[in-house]
Amino acid sequence: TVGVDPKPEKASNIAKRVEIKQGDLEAGFKKADLVIEREFKTAPVHQGYIEPHAALASVSEDGSTELWCTTQGHFIVRAHCARLLGLDIGKVRVTASEIGGGFGGKTVVYLEPLAIALSKKAKRPVKMVMSREEVFKASGPTSGATVRVKLGATKDGKFVAAFAELKYQAGAFQGSPVQPGVMCAFAPYDIEHVHVIGYDVVSNRPKVAAYRAPGAPISEYAVESVVDEIAKKLEIDPIDLRMQNAAHEGTKAAYGPKFGPVGLEETLNAIKKTEHWNAPLRKWQGRGVASGFWFNIGGETCASLTVNEDGTISLMAGTPDIGGLRASLAAVTADELGVPYDKVRPIIGDTGSVGFNFLTGGSRSAFSGSMAIVEAAKQIKAELCARACKLWEATPDQVEFSGGSVRPLGALAEKVKPMSVADFAKVAGKTGGPIGGVGRINAQGAGPSFGTHLVDLEVDPETGRVTVLRYTVAQDAGRALHPAYVEGQFQGGAVQGIGWALNEEYIYGDDGKLQNAGFLDYRMPVASDVPMIDAILVEVANPKHPYGVRGVGETPIVPPLGAIANAMESATGIRFTELPMSPPKVLKALKDKGLSRA
Repeated sequence: TVGVDPKPEKASNIAKRVEIKQGDLEAGFKKADLVIEREFKTAPVHQGYIEPHAALASVSEDGSTELWCTTQGHFIVRAHCARLLGLDIGKVRVTASEIGGGFGGKTVVYLEPLAIALSKKAKRPVKMVMSREEVFKASGPTSGATVRVKLGATKDGKFVAAFAELKYQAGAFQGSPVQPGVMCAFAPYDIEHVHVIGYDVVSNRPKVAAYRAPGAPISEYAVESVVDEIAKKLEIDPIDLRMQNAAHEGTKAAYGPKFGPVGLEETLNAIKKTEHWNAPLRKWQGRGVASGFWFNIGGETCASLTVNEDGTISLMAGTPDIGGLRASLAAVTADELGVPYDKVRPIIGDTGSVGFNFLTGGSRSAFSGSMAIVEAAKQIKAELCARACKLWEATPDQVEFSGGSVRPLGALAEKVKPMSVADFAKVAGKTGGPIGGVGRINAQGAGPSFGTHLVDLEVDPETGRVTVLRYTVAQDAGRALHPAYVEGQFQGGAVQGIGWALNEEYIYGDDGKLQNAGFLDYRMPVASDVPMIDAILVEVANPKHPYGVRGVGETPIVPPLGAIANAMESATGIRFTELPMSPPKVLKALKDKGLSRA
């Protein structure tokens, strides 16, 4: 009952209450010409990673422990296992295997400490792998939730007051993502008077785990649905309404910070300029738009660069690659050192090979990893300049590093030729030994990310089945280090959001048992269920990053739920307030309105 005031005298299943306030809510609603209040419900959904949880442990006679596992954070695994089993952290070495999907669900431990304990007992290596049914039943989905939203606007469309109450299932133990849900609910909008309350509610269900932008899709689905309803009642274009109220540089978010340069307005403009926005629709087809937000994080990060004897570069990062990290860091390394991209070899180091790294999550790995790479590269460039000074008998002001080489300046340029990284590698043994650099940072300044999604869909009035016809994503990436991978993040998040909105849910029987613990019955989208997702890269540079980077992985899953709900209302005239909008629910709603042909 943390945060509950007054403190309850009886035991409660409310583990925590969180709250943010800004302005005077009552005064704000008095200014409103239109107030809409609605309640929404979402079901628990799983991250849906294809590879199940797996671990291989080997404990030697002296207690030295090696562990290979599928994880988003091998340093976190090391810490949990050491604490649970009473081991010295220095004796545990964890290697993150190539991950077959994580999406937040592989940021905790399940099998890992058990495998270590069994290996110690058996004096042999032990491998453990979850079955698909075990993954669904024993690992954490995200929360199911009930969300109440009240939003007030003037007759010309200005949002003047906003209230939300969020109740998130935590499962058997506390720890739902209600805090970020509270933070993100109204973040896309510049609203003077805001009040959001959240409850972390313990229930007889599996303990939840993180799922891509944890908490945000749920609260923003509810808000975006109400925003769409306001647009219709006021007869204002839904993009124009969002544009009028969009958060921008200088907006103070209700959860605390004042935004620097952000790209929500740019994403809205990008969507409105598409041919998609004005394409004609037929009967039973609908179009929906929604915006979304994720705050992004930085954190503790280490990375190293080593110049090999032939001038190639070995790059070692410590955050597992779950979506293009190595390619992005290699691109930054090549740019910083002026070497060809294919001469950089990136790997993910184990916990014994590189300094501590926080896990891959919160859209932090490319943001913070590239900052660490820049620091490591600075050390290398400074070292090469120092070696050039010795070789050329020069002073520091007579040399500079540019274009992949140390270059002599002034009169010195007439006496000696520039030396490339590869040139220094050849004489490293004679000029001071191995060449390398290490970046050790606690990355700050993660710029928030905004996106806007546009979707067309068609409803079959005979079956209730919904077909997604067309989908466009526009998102502010700050600067896309690797555009193809950034587009992939946009597309992947959109597809996961489509599944969440239309079909995915944990279904329990009257006996309390999970009935759909497998991909046959837990209905995730496959390639044939979705169109090509069109991606628009908006780049509003983050001024606190040397390359302008913003995290991009979380935001794409936030708008789809609201966009699809809004498209459903457009197609059917029915406002769906409960997810998923699966065929049986849609068909029932159509029948209740006398619209079904079934």
